[in-house]
Amino acid sequence: MKVGIDLGGLSGGHKVRGIGVHTSELIKALSKIKEKGIEVSEYKPGGKYDLIHYTVFKPFTFSIPLKKEANKVVLTIHDLIPLIYPKHYPGGIKGNLTFLIQKLLIKKNVDAIITISETSKKDICRFLGVDPSIVHVVYLAPKKVFTPITDLDLLSTIQKKYGLPSSLALYVGDVNYNKNIPGLIEMCKYSNIRLVIVGKQAKDIENQNLDHPELKHLEGLDWSNVTRLGFVDDEDLAVIYNLADVYIQPSLYEGFSLPPLEAKACGTWVIATKIQTHVEILDNKRDYSWEKTAKETLKIYKNV
Repeated sequence: MKVGIDLGGLSGGHKVRGIGVHTSELIKALSKIKEKGIEVSEYKPGGKYDLIHYTVFKPFTFSIPLKKEANKVVLTIHDLIPLIYPKHYPGGIKGNLTFLIQKLLIKKNVDAIITISETSKKDICRFLGVDPSIVHVVYLAPKKVFTPITDLDLLSTIQKKYGLPSSLALYVGDVNYNKNIPGLIEMCKYSNIRLVIVGKQAKDIENQNLDHPELKHLEGLDWSNVTRLGFVDDEDLAVIYNLADVYIQPSLYEGFSLPPLEAKACGTWVIATKIQTHVEILDNKRDYSWEKTAKETLKIYKNV
């Protein structure tokens, strides 16, 4: 079986988000597994494949071709949050029409859907009207770089490099509506602890259009108690997790939450809102590894 994996998750803003991490780590893990009878490579339009795996789905943007390009098609859908909060993630006339077309294309051309939590699976079945039997939950995992660090010199170096306080609460990610950033900032002010946010969106907030429905909730926020670091590479981020007194994930809704798992892998205390996804992925002792993710993905390729 010749499998082509679409690398769309490694382009644009996806690269440093969960979609990009999923795509890159899956490919690395698959390359280490020698599965007899399966040849996995990068998907290239016009190539001949027995199975194509599309790794990005956005409801309001065409994510899959109009024509089926292989005998079997697998599609990864991470979440459908824009459909859960339509006032904050409006599709517009064009976007809503695109979603309806994609909904038909999925029913016609997609043989299996991979998603990242039971929470997202329920949303996919509800919004897309697909048979639950074709939707497979495959969990993500923290990278191996996220681990407890005891090197005091390294900890001190990174603390000075980023001008971090001796006591801090940490958040890693975007600042979209579902992330509940106003609640996070208020919580840290009330607790009298400095908040550190890692992520490009928060760093560039002054240059963002806060009239946009996705960001309007950020208007008038007091950022005086917040240190905004912007993008940080994984090696430094692992140290920052270790420096944090607590990691906070304040989300109103998520398809999955990698940063809390990364923080836990570093031995950092985690506070998370009691939403369905957080209970699913944090309130258990499930083994998360990219090897396991890759093996479960291969099993879907073989059985689809």
